[in-house]
Amino acid sequence: MLTVVEGILLCFATSESLLGVLGNGFILHETCIDQVRQKKCSKIGFILAGLAISRICVIGVLISDGYLKLLSPHMVASDAHITGVAYLWTIFSHISTWFATSLNLFYLLKIANFSHYTFLCLKRRINTMFTLLLGCLFISWSISFPQIMKMVNDKLQHRNTSWEFHFLKSEFIINHILLNLGIFFFFMMTIIIYFLLIISLWRHNRQMKLNVLGLNNLNTGVHVKAIKVLISFLILFISHFIGVFIEMLSFYISQNKLMLIIGLTIACMYPCCHSFILILANSQLKHASLRALKQLKCYEKGKGSGQHGRLSEK
Repeated sequence: MLTVVEGILLCFATSESLLGVLGNGFILHETCIDQVRQKKCSKIGFILAGLAISRICVIGVLISDGYLKLLSPHMVASDAHITGVAYLWTIFSHISTWFATSLNLFYLLKIANFSHYTFLCLKRRINTMFTLLLGCLFISWSISFPQIMKMVNDKLQHRNTSWEFHFLKSEFIINHILLNLGIFFFFMMTIIIYFLLIISLWRHNRQMKLNVLGLNNLNTGVHVKAIKVLISFLILFISHFIGVFIEMLSFYISQNKLMLIIGLTIACMYPCCHSFILILANSQLKHASLRALKQLKCYEKGKGSGQHGRLSEK
């Protein structure tokens, strides 16, 4: 039985997950409509659609696993659950991070302005960069999947003893790091992209007096918007994995429900909040969201006036 505080936090985590599905579903819907309207699949459209789908899957894995740990802890100890959740988490979490890193790289190559030969070469070969990132994704999976099998084998070997105690005391931290080693590489790439954008903005502002003022202000605004999106991504991304770690640690060490729900709440913030940040940062998605809100408001007004009319007739 949950306490009042645990129930409130669980409702908050559930609301976060629903908002995350709604926000990412909206991005997916608008991106697909735009691709059909243009009759072609653009890079940014593919990245946004893939990011939205993968984040919806991440939310699904997080919230379903959290509810199972709270309501049916005996099912969590089963081999099928441990293996299934580990594989689903590794697949969708790595794919989501890959798409997010690709989006950050796309921002860098489209916004930043460097005259260095290496940067110009990368800008001309953007497809090659995405292919290399895809190769890094498969390498991260090749590291994580054997680690999952090792975790399952350890559980089977220590079935008659306290597997949770053995697993936590000797290998929990190491296994968690190895499972997310590939994600750490993408995270470091995002930090590098962030600093390159800052350098590009600084150099741009230093040369402002040599160019047209209006154009410079516009370019500066684009730089600042991209940096804000990257800062929000970094903060939410770090908090996301802190929350996942707290959730796993609380269940396997002390089975503290309050700590588990807190971890779940923190972990759900990233796929929820960052999707709305992307909507606000993208002018096309922002205008589409405003149109949707206006249509919803008009629908509610029309429904209300219709009901009022029927009452008047009576």
